[in-house]
Order: sequence, then C-alpha cells, then structure tokens
Amino acid sequence: MHCHQSMMTASAQLCLLAYLTLTLGLTLGLGPNKNMGFTFLLPAGSTECFYQKTAMNDSMEVEYQVIAGSGLDVGFILLSPTGHRLVSDFRRSDGIHTVDPTVDGDYRLCFDNNFSKMSEKMVFFEVVINSLNSKNGGQDDWLDTVTSDSMVDYKMEDIRARMDSVHRHLEKSHQVQAMLRAFEARDRYLLEDNLWRVSFWSCVNLSVMLTVAVVQIYTLRRLFVNTKQVRT
Repeated sequence: MHCHQSMMTASAQLCLLAYLTLTLGLTLGLGPNKNMGFTFLLPAGSTECFYQKTAMNDSMEVEYQVIAGSGLDVGFILLSPTGHRLVSDFRRSDGIHTVDPTVDGDYRLCFDNNFSKMSEKMVFFEVVINSLNSKNGGQDDWLDTVTSDSMVDYKMEDIRARMDSVHRHLEKSHQVQAMLRAFEARDRYLLEDNLWRVSFWSCVNLSVMLTVAVVQIYTLRRLFVNTKQVRT
C-alpha cells in the first residue's frame, strides 16, 4: 500500500510539473527565426520521435534538458532527412547540438528511455531555426518600401544592423528564459523528492526511538516488580 501511494505521488508530481511547464509550449520567434519549445512525458521503456522541417542552408539548434525522473537521463538521436545519424547521445541529462547548414526535408529528433524499465522521464527540448533566405528576403522587401525622399538621409544599413542585433538579443533572451524555467522545474522536482525522503526517514527514526523508549520503560518496571517479589 505504501509503495502504491509513493508511485501515485511521483506520478502526481510529474503531472504537476508538466502543467507548470506548459508555458514552454509551441512558440513562434520574431522575424525569420522559428522557435519551438516542448515539454513531454517519456514513458519507461519507450522511444518518442519528433520531426522538424527545414529548408536548404538554414541553421538549426537543438537543446534538450531532462527535468524529472529517476536518474535524470535519456538517450538522444538526431537523424537527417536522408536517414544519416548526425548526433547520438546515451544517458545524458542535457545537450546542445547545431546543424549548419541544413538541407531540405524533415529532421527526426528521437528521445530514448528503453534502458529504464520502471521510471518515466519528463523532457524539455527547444528547436531554433534561423532561415537566412527568409531573412534576406524580408530585408529586401523592407528596403523596397522606403521610397520617400525624407528617408534618404538615413543610413539604412546601420538601421538594419541595429535591428538585427536587437532581434538576436531578444531571441537569445527567450532561449535563456526557457532553459531557466526548465532548470527551475527540475530543481523543484528534486526538492520535493528529497523532502519526501527526509520526511519518511525522520518518521522511521522517530518510531524507532519511541519503540526503544517504551521497551526500556517496560523492562525497568518489570525489573522493579521482580525485585519486590524476591524480597517478599
């Protein structure tokens, strides 16, 4: 019964963490960058795969983090659209991988938990796509719209460079905030798990101490009773 309740408590904690990290869900970046962040439960003894479509000469960055689960480790495989294995991680808690440049097609991201037969894992991963073709096209369209003579004196290249710099900093801030939320969720899980262990063993130690105290008192009382009977 106690083990069943412990498993139910662990599952409830994982579900709670999944709810708290849903804000990491699917998001769209500004401008040409395409960001996707996702948190999911990876069952014990199973493999989950996701697909990311890219175009020629794009840049793709994949970052993953195990938030909860026994061992805090998973296997990770990144396959190209042609089936070539680009990345292969075994039993790692986190990782960052970059593909530059990409090719046309769907890249496959697989998370493996076959080595764990009892514990499910909660995994957060984020994919950032930087489309250079779309970026250049958007800049040319923006320049074409500037036809007013009052804008001639502005240095368009400087303005564009500053806007690109601000955009990159915003994207980087978004990635850092997403990873900090993932770290916070993992730390919360570890604290709750350690709190349960500390509370359990504290109760066990207290029960043992009370039992020893009762046994000692009973033994002393029996000793005095036997001494009185011998004297009489």
